[in-house]
Amino acid sequence: MPNWIWIVVAIAVAIFIVAMVIATRSRRDSDRLKQRFGPEYDRTVSEAGDERAAEKELLARERKRNKLDIRPLSPAALNGYANRWRAVQTAFVDHPSSAVGEADLLVTEVMRERGYPVDDFDRQAADISVDHPTVVADYRAAHDIHLAQQKGDVGTEQQRQAFVHYRALFTKLLESEKDKSQEARA
Repeated sequence: MPNWIWIVVAIAVAIFIVAMVIATRSRRDSDRLKQRFGPEYDRTVSEAGDERAAEKELLARERKRNKLDIRPLSPAALNGYANRWRAVQTAFVDHPSSAVGEADLLVTEVMRERGYPVDDFDRQAADISVDHPTVVADYRAAHDIHLAQQKGDVGTEQQRQAFVHYRALFTKLLESEKDKSQEARA
């Protein structure tokens, strides 16, 4: 066989190997994103229209989040926020609509102190989705109810649901690194 045929075969094999490596790496990245983001992955795929665009968005979120200086709360701040949450939760019984608004403000305040940008809700939710993907859908739902409440009358059951959603994120935001490592071991 002439040498040029061997060269063509070698190039074809090399292209095949490179394609397989890229496909394997792409699948591994997709699996990692699916595992890390859970339901948020599916929501982003649905919103973006296809997996490739969604994965690009999720990777961009990770890069943006990694540039942030997210820090744990001091023990005093942690205790102060926990006390304030209990007060807001108690107030929910008599004044659910104002308690939902207070819950929204308190969550935003904790996020600000931890180092998350809080100027734009969509950015807040995107940043939170990287660290707390299991509760970001709850956060969006709570915020939507809070906005609907400001525009008109929202029923007590919806307010209760919003409050429960805010509490889920609030609890995650107050977790310390010690709590996370203990949870990972369990």
